[in-house]
Amino acid sequence: MNVKNFVISGIAGGFIEFILGWLFYGILFKDSFPSNGTENMLLIFLGCMTFGFLLSYIFIKWAHISNWKTGLSSGAIIGLFIALYFSFFANSMKTMDELNIQLMALDTAITVVMSAIVGSTIALVSGKIK
Repeated sequence: MNVKNFVISGIAGGFIEFILGWLFYGILFKDSFPSNGTENMLLIFLGCMTFGFLLSYIFIKWAHISNWKTGLSSGAIIGLFIALYFSFFANSMKTMDELNIQLMALDTAITVVMSAIVGSTIALVSGKIK
């Protein structure tokens, strides 16, 4: 595996994830996902970087994805499964009456879009570095 490619692509993907999270959750859908004022931005940033490195590793080491179209679709699919995984477990202690299915669906859709853009970015950067 090309470590330089992995690191640069992972950083680019993580940074894009962070900016998109701010755009989607902090601006566009802030009424659906209100802030409680206690966000730890460092942990949010580290989570975004972790996701960037995860996709970068999958794309470079296993899947050899280096064009933006394949990165877009692969990022969306991976994002869908991660969003569903998180949503199911995060809501597992709620009763069916307490669940907000619309909010779960919105969060999943946002994650799919963000992951697609991050995947596209990682593949594009990776393809340029080769």
